[in-house]
Amino acid sequence: MTCWEIVQAYAFRSLGFGERILPKDDFGLCTQFTLIGSGMLWNIYFGVIALVAGFFLANAIAVMKAQPSAWLRKPAEWFILIFRGSPLFIQFFLAYFLFQELKQSTGSVSWLTSAWAGALVVLFLNTAAYSAEIFYGALRSVPRGEVEAADAYGMSGWSRFRRIIWPTTLRLAWPAYTNEAIFLFHATTLVFFSGFPAFQQKGDALYYASYFADKTFNPFIPYPIVAFYFIVLTLAVIGVFGLANRHLNRHLPQDRRPRLKYRPQIIR
Repeated sequence: MTCWEIVQAYAFRSLGFGERILPKDDFGLCTQFTLIGSGMLWNIYFGVIALVAGFFLANAIAVMKAQPSAWLRKPAEWFILIFRGSPLFIQFFLAYFLFQELKQSTGSVSWLTSAWAGALVVLFLNTAAYSAEIFYGALRSVPRGEVEAADAYGMSGWSRFRRIIWPTTLRLAWPAYTNEAIFLFHATTLVFFSGFPAFQQKGDALYYASYFADKTFNPFIPYPIVAFYFIVLTLAVIGVFGLANRHLNRHLPQDRRPRLKYRPQIIR
């Protein structure tokens, strides 16, 4: 097969389109780049959905944690403590065990035992906890003068939060939140090692990289390809979040606009 034929056959294999059988003897660079790139679609799916959903939950939890009422504050603090205090890898296994028990007892949530749903729930809750702490810190750092100015203009309650407090919170939290988004996409590789199975060999990037490493007995080709794809994905995330950061700080002078800095997290 030519490289173009390989791309046509395997580019969307991870989604169930194209050739259904994995290659048995053709393990060239084109095949590996194509199949691993196909698996990256699942990593992007996990990252984008968990990030978007986690953004809204994180903001709600941050607001709850900032409330004086213990009925609102304590649940938020415990949620953040549980998901930030335990390793993500362990959360995958505990969630898979819980979903299996629910499946056996109710028989109505079998879809949660699949990677596309169950692993996504874990990533969503995990990133919501980390992001909530980021937004909470930014919420507490909103300059008091801005709040007093809003009071002077007659703003109160929801209007003050929506027009003054929340935009300032986003502006202060965005650089740290960008790093959380990058780490979330990197953390999607843990789905391969979790208990959630890949349905009909429709795995993520690491699934196909492991397949090629086992077949060729040479891990120094497929795994660097995975790293290459994630570097490209990281640059894309930095670019998109950089545009959002510029929009959030568009009212500030050029020399006062905070610049995004990538700070990788070694241990989580």
